[in-house]
Amino acid sequence: MTDATRRAALAERAARAGGVVARETFREDLRVETKTNKNDVVTEADRDAQHQVVSTIRNEFPTETLVCEEDVTPPGEDVDLRKSVPESGRAWIVDPIDGTANYVRGIRFWGTSVAAVVDGDPVGVATYLPSEGDIYAAGPESVTRNGTVMSVSERTDPETFAVGLIGWWPTKGGDAYASLFRAAADRFGDLRRLGCMQGVLSLVASGSLDAAFMPERPHPWDAVAGVYLIRRAGGTATDIHGERWHYDSEGLVVSNGQAHDVVLEAVQEGTTIEAAD
Repeated sequence: MTDATRRAALAERAARAGGVVARETFREDLRVETKTNKNDVVTEADRDAQHQVVSTIRNEFPTETLVCEEDVTPPGEDVDLRKSVPESGRAWIVDPIDGTANYVRGIRFWGTSVAAVVDGDPVGVATYLPSEGDIYAAGPESVTRNGTVMSVSERTDPETFAVGLIGWWPTKGGDAYASLFRAAADRFGDLRRLGCMQGVLSLVASGSLDAAFMPERPHPWDAVAGVYLIRRAGGTATDIHGERWHYDSEGLVVSNGQAHDVVLEAVQEGTTIEAAD
């Protein structure tokens, strides 16, 4: 087994372990707290799931860098958690519950995501959606949903595309978001906002959606795993300028690669309108 294959297997194992912990309190009474604003929510389930993911990784790689959404460490462990991906070395990117707003409302579309990176590039990832019963995983040898090989869709006509709107609903500046929506609605057959970024990226990788986009820079725990899934499944991921996406890029635009220029055009038109306003 190569090192990359070993890391891919551990990413899947850790995502499953964290997701199982979160599932135990799904649709139970929760104490909901807020972080940066009243709609940026967190629960004890987020922390407990992260504890499990981190512990699972550290059992095998006890000294490697951890890039995690939540600022908590497993009880009794001295762990250096970071918010940015190191340019060199080996690291793990963890989102214990992606889609916490869905989770607290009892909506099933949420998941646990883990990515193993080496020198800033992913080598193995997994996103587990416990309430959906799906796990999306990729490594150097395969990209799968529930163990079955998957690929992006083959649709070529953008007017038939189902496109995911990812990112954060603006706390102000709703007109700007509406501009993006209008630019996309003029070009695509259907638009979806599902509330779990890694879940949406997984749907693009599996061909259930044809594209997705956001104009803002995503956090690494919200996007790195999903982008790797999409690329391994034959799709395309760029920033809003059409350059190859990297974890510090401006915005994120992903597609099956068949009409990526049209998706970019929609994002660029929407953000141009935003700037003009």
